[in-house]
Amino acid sequence: MGMTITEALAEIKTIGKRLEKKRASIGQYSGRDARVKDPLEREGGSVDFIKRERQAISDLETRVVVIRTAIQRSNLETKTKIQGVERSVSEWLTWRREVAPGAVQFVASMIAGINQMRSKIQKDGKAMLPAKDEASASPGDVVVHLDEKELHEESERMEQILGELDGRLSLLNATTVIDV
Repeated sequence: MGMTITEALAEIKTIGKRLEKKRASIGQYSGRDARVKDPLEREGGSVDFIKRERQAISDLETRVVVIRTAIQRSNLETKTKIQGVERSVSEWLTWRREVAPGAVQFVASMIAGINQMRSKIQKDGKAMLPAKDEASASPGDVVVHLDEKELHEESERMEQILGELDGRLSLLNATTVIDV
């Protein structure tokens, strides 16, 4: 049966809620005082109820695995290009989760470090110079080995990539049909 990835993800969420309820319902019928009549006697008894619910749980868990596998397969096969870089959806998701946070933080920390240096140097009446002007530095001046403009451009480029990626993934999830 074909469905979009968005629909599949929604189904997984619904299955999770159903599993939670089924597991809870089994708990209330897992044992009772022998003096009390089985409340599920008309439906075959608590033992049969638990057996049916456990089978339903197993079937739902299998459904989650089937859906997730179909999504993964699609993500491995579907390519998309962002800012001139083409990767599979799976590669983009890995990049966003594993690489982007560290890269964004690294660039931000370099920018913050330069700003802190600037504040300290200005208080001391000294100058910050780019590495190309190192020869003209006076004692106490700071030579900066980073291009601030490039750092800010890199930071902005990463924000653009992440924004474009989120939009593209939403669109792909809404339009990519998987067979489950």
